[in-house]
Amino acid sequence: MTTILVTGGTGTLGRLVAERLRDGGHEVRVLSRHAEPYAVDLREGGPALARAVEGVEVVVHCASTPGGGDERAARQLIGAARAAGVGHLVYISIVGVDRVPLGYYRAKHAVERLVEESGLGWTVLRATQFHELVHSVLRGFAKSPVMLLPAGVGDQPVEVAEVADRLAGLALGAPAGRVADMGGPEVRTFPDLARAYLRATGRRRAVLSVPLAGRTYRAFRAGGHLAPEQAVGKGTFEEYLGRSGAR
Repeated sequence: MTTILVTGGTGTLGRLVAERLRDGGHEVRVLSRHAEPYAVDLREGGPALARAVEGVEVVVHCASTPGGGDERAARQLIGAARAAGVGHLVYISIVGVDRVPLGYYRAKHAVERLVEESGLGWTVLRATQFHELVHSVLRGFAKSPVMLLPAGVGDQPVEVAEVADRLAGLALGAPAGRVADMGGPEVRTFPDLARAYLRATGRRRAVLSVPLAGRTYRAFRAGGHLAPEQAVGKGTFEEYLGRSGAR
């Protein structure tokens, strides 16, 4: 039995990773800002974080804050992990963090470098966007009578449960460095995804593609966030929508 700490263990991905590891008979500690007994704000660290990592063999780092603070949190976690003698740090990142100049992506890439330079055994997995994120974005676009979508931009949504399976497996293996990216089963245009969403929800909206400007848009249009050569996911966006009761 391995003792494993999952940061962000109450979130969309972390919760599933923790479940899979527990189902495998391992001792799992869930770290989240409000989840006792390991309620810790990683950005602050301190004695509570030291207690959370004490005796831990593997840390799976799923916690992330799009509003900022990921680098600070990673430094705190790495320092505590080193002090506790943790042998393996597994980090989930995003495909394209080194190619798309989005602030959140840059922060994730910086955390990757911190993990690589931590002195710990490490594994980094990059995945494409989860179905849940694409669903949320499209739901926002659908609030208007006309869905205005970024022209020429595709996406490759992946099933979060499949990513959780992969992360759990990596956590139980030896440190592997940067492993192959994990992409969803197919690259789809945004209008195609939008029409799938509209069919699933029974909504009627016009769909219009609008060209944008800027470096970030150009990087997305060039497919910097995609991994078509690693389309290893199985679950489709339509299957997710049908299962989730999309609205």
